[in-house]
Amino acid sequence: MNAPGPEGTSHPIRIGLPTGLPELVERIVTRAGGRRAVIVMDGGSGSGKTGLAAQLMHALETAGMTGLQLVHLDDVYPGWDGLSQASALVPQLLGPEDPHYWRWDWTGHHRTDRVCLDPAAPLLVEGCGALTPESAALATTTMWLAGSAASRKRAALDRDGELYAPHWDRWARQEREHWRHNHPRQLARVLLHWESQSGAD
Repeated sequence: MNAPGPEGTSHPIRIGLPTGLPELVERIVTRAGGRRAVIVMDGGSGSGKTGLAAQLMHALETAGMTGLQLVHLDDVYPGWDGLSQASALVPQLLGPEDPHYWRWDWTGHHRTDRVCLDPAAPLLVEGCGALTPESAALATTTMWLAGSAASRKRAALDRDGELYAPHWDRWARQEREHWRHNHPRQLARVLLHWESQSGAD
């Protein structure tokens, strides 16, 4: 099996969504070049990563990419202080040696089932903390999904309501630390934005 090549240091392209979804799909398929597609998407909480991942799954399968696996880092974070721990795990999820993670129970505050990934099958990992220098080196496509702080907070609280509200500032501090340390937007070769906020998760 050929290992996926990193995206390198070329200038990033900018794509508006949802209009640009076909362009994004074409780039992902082209970048894979017949090899295993390894797609990493980062962005702030509430930017729409989960919704976009669902759209991409359908669009890529329609384009002929079979067996695509999807990992939401929301399933991986070990609680409200776990962004950096999940982020550090991503390179192992992308690699060939026993890629797996433990699903987190947000209500019971403990890990549950062990989820094993197929290292030969294409993979999409989405979530804040997904894109670091280490994960970018293993990815065929790296993406950053933009959104203003106000629109992201509104979308996140509309989605998760009372569960998330007490933890917004706590989580935002971890996001900012990830951005300062790993510079995910600068690592991304595809910069995405919603043409309206209706697509945000």
